[in-house]
Amino acid sequence: MDRRSFLKSTTAISAAGVLCSASGLARAQNAPWTNASRWRSFEVTTRIEVTKPDGVTRVWLPLPFAADTDWFKTFNNSWSGNAANAKLVRLSNYNAVLMYADWQARTEQPAIEVVSRFATRDRAIDWANPAKQVEPVEKAVLARYLEPTEHVPTDGIVRDTALKITKGARGDVEKARAIYEWIVDNTFRDPKTRGCGVGDIKAMLETGNLGGKCADLSALFVGLARAVGVPARDVYGVRVVPSQWGYKSLGAGSSDITRAQHCRAEFHSAALGWVPVDPADVRKVMLEEPPGNLSVGNDKVRLARAKLFGAWEMNWLAYNDAQEVSLPSGSGDKIGFLMYPQCETAAGRKDSLDPDHFKYQISAREITL
Repeated sequence: MDRRSFLKSTTAISAAGVLCSASGLARAQNAPWTNASRWRSFEVTTRIEVTKPDGVTRVWLPLPFAADTDWFKTFNNSWSGNAANAKLVRLSNYNAVLMYADWQARTEQPAIEVVSRFATRDRAIDWANPAKQVEPVEKAVLARYLEPTEHVPTDGIVRDTALKITKGARGDVEKARAIYEWIVDNTFRDPKTRGCGVGDIKAMLETGNLGGKCADLSALFVGLARAVGVPARDVYGVRVVPSQWGYKSLGAGSSDITRAQHCRAEFHSAALGWVPVDPADVRKVMLEEPPGNLSVGNDKVRLARAKLFGAWEMNWLAYNDAQEVSLPSGSGDKIGFLMYPQCETAAGRKDSLDPDHFKYQISAREITL
């Protein structure tokens, strides 16, 4: 069984092996960030065993956030398995790194295991005392997060709806808050939606069916914000441990996080930088928080609603903000976003939302470094 260790940089594979996690954590803990919450370290293991391989087999796995932030640090990614080739690939224009692996034809049991170590800490905007120094973002980068995509257009019914929602709002924060409140009031979490949804916001608005899951409701926030000139983006990831904020519905239920994927959103404010929001989790609290089907006036709902405009609990691994992704060396269509492992064989692309038959498993644990 071959084994490799990768630096988080996508431009180098170091013979020195794994990035020093302990020293990385020390740097993170001592960094002069404005966010004062404590750092926690985690290890996530993704195990893929391709059933019914046919011809050349290819696999793509999302890896932790490529950019270090004041709320997320990647230490290292390592792999083991029988892949003929495995490498890190950076997706241009996005904070995205993935692992690509392939197996030659007639490999009987293609398998790979990827272990990622990283640290997180809760993030929140201090509305009373906003940071005096906001890290500048290049105009070209902000312009990218105003562009439409196939599933997230910014014209037609999307723009018309956004203009109605934000009528009278002044500035980026007021517009974003109006959109956030509208989504909480007018959408619902649909438990029948496969996976996290597809984020086809035009279809949602045209049909009036505003139900879905996190990828749908977050995309709706992003599209409406972009339509009125507020840069916004989805951030895709997976919950790794239970919530410490007092919400059973907002954490991983066990160490098996194979189906714990979760998409969030951010918008950019000239005064505040990137601001975290999560309207989808407010609707999740309403539907799933015990005893279930809570009213909008319930105390837990009101608290979540207030908190999740400007804050994220970081019991969550952030993967990337990539959309409309062409998988490198792949032959299938683009995927809307990269939040699940992907696989192709000569027979075609496997169903990434069916881990039992794909087959893959993701597990997580908190670690001390």
